[in-house]
Amino acid sequence: MSAAAMAGAGRQAIFVTGAASGIGRACAELFAQRGWFVGLYDVDANGAEAVAATLGKGNAVAGALDVGDADAWQKALEAFWRHSGERLDLLFNNAGILASGPFESVSLAKHEAMLTVNVLGMMNGCHCAFPYLRRTPGARVINMASATAIYGQPDLVTYSATKFAVRGFTEGLDLEWSKFGIRVGDIWPSFVRTGMTTNFAQLATAKSLGIRLAPADVAAAVWACAAARPRSHKTHRTVGLQAGLLAFATRIAPAALSRRVVQHLAR
Repeated sequence: MSAAAMAGAGRQAIFVTGAASGIGRACAELFAQRGWFVGLYDVDANGAEAVAATLGKGNAVAGALDVGDADAWQKALEAFWRHSGERLDLLFNNAGILASGPFESVSLAKHEAMLTVNVLGMMNGCHCAFPYLRRTPGARVINMASATAIYGQPDLVTYSATKFAVRGFTEGLDLEWSKFGIRVGDIWPSFVRTGMTTNFAQLATAKSLGIRLAPADVAAAVWACAAARPRSHKTHRTVGLQAGLLAFATRIAPAALSRRVVQHLAR
């Protein structure tokens, strides 16, 4: 076994996308603190490497990854597999982008970019990671969804649509891959204080609900998913009181009432 592989041998290992900042960084730091070997990958390779350097020698590997590029996924996963001692216990598809505003005012290029990163990036990751996940007993996938997957959000319509796609993809793949012992789940946080929400001051829904979560709150939810026993597996996990209440309300309320509530919050 190479020196690189020995660094991660015997430890559970997590592969994190969008790891240079925000939720991805908080998740990488938490799992490293809990003794996991961490792979940090981002389009900002320098940022990912800088975070990895803070986690201690032999605890992490970092590199560049454009999640929309399947070939880049293959290369990143091969490198991670070598360094992790040949295991992939958890794939965290965290990378995502967002453009807000009235649908017609957002350029088509930005709409397409959200689809590429938020949906195709997740699909690429799962497809490319499958051989590694299957070779790791008890492996899991956690996809980053959002409370916007509960009901479509005005001024976030394409972003919301991508998270509905994450939701449906997660449900179907969890059923498919259960026969391999691979569990698939997603996380539904409400607004989180990250660079992505910096320009949300004028977004009506953000004004109504507030931006109350920190990246560490979401990282804690990811940890709870990873640490859950198989019988306690949840396909969907909300993060924050607001997301939990909204998810509950839409389950028990008529569709017309849910529409009115969301419409009110977006005023």
